[in-house]
Amino acid sequence: MFYTYVLKSKKDGKMYTGYTDNLRRRFKEHNNGESIYTKGKGPFELIYYEACVEQKDARSRELYLKSGKGKRYMKSRLRQFLFLRE
Repeated sequence: MFYTYVLKSKKDGKMYTGYTDNLRRRFKEHNNGESIYTKGKGPFELIYYEACVEQKDARSRELYLKSGKGKRYMKSRLRQFLFLRE
């Protein structure tokens, strides 16, 4: 399985999107500062993920969620969750 995921930084409140074939390992890497793009911005909480059978589907979904339309979709989808957590 391949996973598209969204993390929220507990430090600055920003969301980060990625994909991986091992969600637990990747989440640990982000929190341990082992990812170039999120180093120094953790700790993180995993706020959303999707599973895909094909890597190309997970990558495509990641690119969509990073687009303007995808960011609006994600904010709308998580609005109630994020409101309750803050």
